Amino acid sequence: MHKKLSTEFAGYDYYISDKTDDESHYLIYVTSDKLYGKYYYYNVEKDKIDLLFDLMPQLDENDMSSMEPIEFISRDGLVINGYITLPKSRINGDKVPLIVNPHGGPQGIRDSWGFNPEAQLFASRGYATLHINFRISGGYGKSFLQKGFKQIGRKAMEDIEDGLKYVVDKGWINSDKVAIYGGSHGGYAVLRALTKTPELYTCGIDYVGVSNLFTFLESIPPYWKPYLEIIKAIWYDKDIEKENEIINEISPVFHVDKITKPLFVIQGANDPRVNINESDQIVSKLREKGFNVPYMVKYDEGHGFAKEENRMALYRVMMGFLAQNLKD
Repeated sequence: MHKKLSTEFAGYDYYISDKTDDESHYLIYVTSDKLYGKYYYYNVEKDKIDLLFDLMPQLDENDMSSMEPIEFISRDGLVINGYITLPKSRINGDKVPLIVNPHGGPQGIRDSWGFNPEAQLFASRGYATLHINFRISGGYGKSFLQKGFKQIGRKAMEDIEDGLKYVVDKGWINSDKVAIYGGSHGGYAVLRALTKTPELYTCGIDYVGVSNLFTFLESIPPYWKPYLEIIKAIWYDKDIEKENEIINEISPVFHVDKITKPLFVIQGANDPRVNINESDQIVSKLREKGFNVPYMVKYDEGHGFAKEENRMALYRVMMGFLAQNLKD
């Protein structure tokens, strides 16, 4: 059956969504980097596959951009993997603007090959998207995960920087037009990037990101309390003097004087994981020094916007912000 389905759906990922108890009928889900998803019915006895429905029939695969795997060596010799989505509109080897998109978590989370709605949205506007599975990402074994312990905001950020250098050196990217955008830990990575290596970026978009590791660790939700010791072991423990110094070093709110590039901040007022105080702090500090910071707060949202009207409002403003800073 695997041979049959992998031949039928060559170039796609397929998953068995459901089956009858006697395994004579299957519901098959098919997707790829260009296909949001289709469901098929497979009749084993008749050896027949029929399309049931397309989740997004309005999207033509031929209009979508490819997500390609990349691999590079970090500055300290670690093999790092990721993905680059170059816009289909790119012609004659043109160098295009880039959006670096660090994932959330970060521990145990990873970016994967497949249909990424944001990357396709960005590609439709002529922007490339870079996803890096920096050390501490999941899916690459325990050793790779552990190499990221106590390295959040430090070597994990260097992996992102090295990934950016890799795609620039490949000749794909206009290094003068690079945005960094992410949510949760990805939002923290945006703020850290703009304080650590602001020269690499044109602008940043912080979506429900941490700005102060001291207040973040003090405000974790009750359902995380049983894991506090694990969080301290993976992130940092403020009660250890050396790690207390590191928290000071890598908390963006203490280094707002280094932020010189345009920044857009997004926050859900009811966020239980990254309290609104995290965004309020960075926005307040920057505004105190006369820095203009667009700040979108939705009072009916939490850790990321769940309501469609709020997401649409977010992407309208986000695309305007990116056009203002990345377009010639």
